[in-house]
Amino acid sequence: MPHSSVPSRSAPAWRPLAFAIALLLPSAAAFAQDTTQQPAAPEPGAEKKAATLDTVEVTAQRRVENVQDVPVSISTVGSEQLGVLASGGADIRFLSGRVPSLNIESSYGRAFPRFYIRGLGNTDFDLNASQPVSLVYDEVVQESPLLKGFPAFDLERIEVLRGPQGTLFGRNTPAGVVKFESVKPSQDFSGYARVAYGTDNLWNVEGAVGGPLTDRWSARASVLYQRRDDWVDNTYPGPNESFEGFDESAARVQFLYEGDAFEALLNLHKRDMNGTARLFRANIIKPGSNDFASGFDKDKVATDGVNFSDLETWGGNARLRWDLGDYNLYSITGYETAESLNRGDIDGGFGAAFLGPGNSGPGFIPFASESADGLPDHRQVTQEFRIESDELGRFDWQAGLFYFDEDITIDSFNYDSLSPGNPQAGRAIQQQRNKAWAVFASGDFDVTEQFKLRGGVRYTQDKKDFSASVLEPAPFGAPVGGPYTVHTDVNDVSWDASGVYALNDDVNLYARVARGFRAPSIQGRLLFAAPGAPNGGVSTADSETVISYEAGIKADLWDKRARIGFSVFRYDVSDQQIIAVGGGSNTATLLNADKTIGQGFELDLQAYLTDTLLVTLGSSYNDTEIDDPGLAVPGCGGGCTVTDPETAPGSGLFVIHGNSLPQAPKWVHNLTARWSMPVGDGGEFYVYTDWAYRSEVDFFLYQSKEFTGKASLEGGLRLGYNWRDGDYEVALFGRNITDSTRIVGGIDFNNLTGFINEPRTYGVEFTAKF
Repeated sequence: MPHSSVPSRSAPAWRPLAFAIALLLPSAAAFAQDTTQQPAAPEPGAEKKAATLDTVEVTAQRRVENVQDVPVSISTVGSEQLGVLASGGADIRFLSGRVPSLNIESSYGRAFPRFYIRGLGNTDFDLNASQPVSLVYDEVVQESPLLKGFPAFDLERIEVLRGPQGTLFGRNTPAGVVKFESVKPSQDFSGYARVAYGTDNLWNVEGAVGGPLTDRWSARASVLYQRRDDWVDNTYPGPNESFEGFDESAARVQFLYEGDAFEALLNLHKRDMNGTARLFRANIIKPGSNDFASGFDKDKVATDGVNFSDLETWGGNARLRWDLGDYNLYSITGYETAESLNRGDIDGGFGAAFLGPGNSGPGFIPFASESADGLPDHRQVTQEFRIESDELGRFDWQAGLFYFDEDITIDSFNYDSLSPGNPQAGRAIQQQRNKAWAVFASGDFDVTEQFKLRGGVRYTQDKKDFSASVLEPAPFGAPVGGPYTVHTDVNDVSWDASGVYALNDDVNLYARVARGFRAPSIQGRLLFAAPGAPNGGVSTADSETVISYEAGIKADLWDKRARIGFSVFRYDVSDQQIIAVGGGSNTATLLNADKTIGQGFELDLQAYLTDTLLVTLGSSYNDTEIDDPGLAVPGCGGGCTVTDPETAPGSGLFVIHGNSLPQAPKWVHNLTARWSMPVGDGGEFYVYTDWAYRSEVDFFLYQSKEFTGKASLEGGLRLGYNWRDGDYEVALFGRNITDSTRIVGGIDFNNLTGFINEPRTYGVEFTAKF
């Protein structure tokens, strides 16, 4: 992959093939197998049955269970809702705000999503950043942030588990887990195809086909192709004429062997994405407020830097199960690799103030900044062995071993956007090897028919070896030097204990306490480190631990026409890992806050208000607070109005004690409604709308008037008609239908730079299934 020029935009050889396969699949389903699908039409003359909610089965405890019986705050997103949310070609960030307490944002665009649950997350943008929210795709953890953005297609469901999940899912899960479950092969021949076209020449094409190969073997192949033209024009004669387009493909193939006492599920998957990196816009924030500056036009920018995002990932896993009678033995082996390069104009404009009047724009730009980060080498290997009992009686258990090995190389580049051709003007390299192993056990005991206790424990050993070097100095940065090294070696015990009490067949009460752990993090962005900084500017954050308490109720109501889940929680984080990014010194430094407190509640509700009107409502309140009276961080370097107290006049350091966590909205609400009307024999017309709200957020650890994101409300609308009992469907869709425009993140070291949310998208979609 090139590291000094814009990568080729020619499509890889497999992409047209994937596109053609999806188009040629004989049929598809837009709303197949959702857990809240509409009831089938009754036979002529038969008494019509009232619409009821299907049982939702999850694997939150590594076993298949009814979600109502699991003592964890869980939300699920089924296949119908996933199809609606992704209909505009959206990446995984479409999940943000669609379940309680979940926020997702990115300063990289589609390549690098950052997840937050109950306010806990990580705003670090380095390519070796660890996150307290773990993403698990088909039972394999995706540790690298570049792996977490794998597209959501041909999925059974997504599960969002809130609170520490360290016992069964390991380290780096103190906030929770997001689990993706692909549709698996079966002996039934089936598949679907979906083709959508929308604004800005948007294409969204996906499909899958699967069925038996022999009486023991079955297979399923799934493909996705998404693309959109650029929709933002560059008014400056820079290297890029326009921005915000993308071209993305992904594919997955699975093989399932089902023997008498042995089962094997094999998975290969690949992703290729190129397009625009996050588009930074200089001085779009009005000083002294968080309003857009006068003259802001979302369809135009003026920038002199090169911008592109190029990412390739692929991997495979083998999930094996042996039936040993009263026990099942599992082996899960995973391999993942990624290669990427993202380059952008960080100052968001052109020129620089030191060139003289008229040479800096739009607005005041103190100095030019253009950079790139690449991942030329990456691999992740995981192995788990687990044994579980199979309904032995009142007591069931599971135990296992886990191994993790990740090797990363990161390239960082600086460029001179003031010289012809934007030549390279600085390079640094980081290398990190992370090895971890764990042993764990969990069990559940039926105290009575109504009362069940659960508990688990996990011991983890985690080691990191890190080095960083400056190979070519950047202006104002550190000189050539290194390697600067760090070694960490920690161990920890995570645990959980919970109880479920069944008031009756439809109502469960539960309570849970859990301890989670995140291993140390290391940050080595040396290009702009101050000369003479300790260890060359490499910073380290020690392990963080979380104790979480929650209690709740889960109930099926009105003869299963409605379902509710409600929970209250509180957590205490010790030595929380946080990062002070940007600021007047333009550095990224890892820190530990002595203590962070979070508390709130979550509500999940689904109900058939009538037989043809299904409504869902999700709501959460999260109150987070940093509790560390002596902790101060640099304020902005771009003229913002910091509202925190300064340690001393002119110091540029501001006390963040009492602040909420960044990107942690207090309120998250979501609402969906689906109304349908039978048409003819086996036909249906429906209207589906969905809305997501989050309250204001801070972009950085310090609080300021300019870098506070306003509350956001986005909605979607879908009008559809399906026939032949849902085998075929055509629909009109719209995403962000009110065309709401919000600043969702900022760059604070240079000027009042920000980036915005996705624009309104609308189009038409055809689906079919077989």
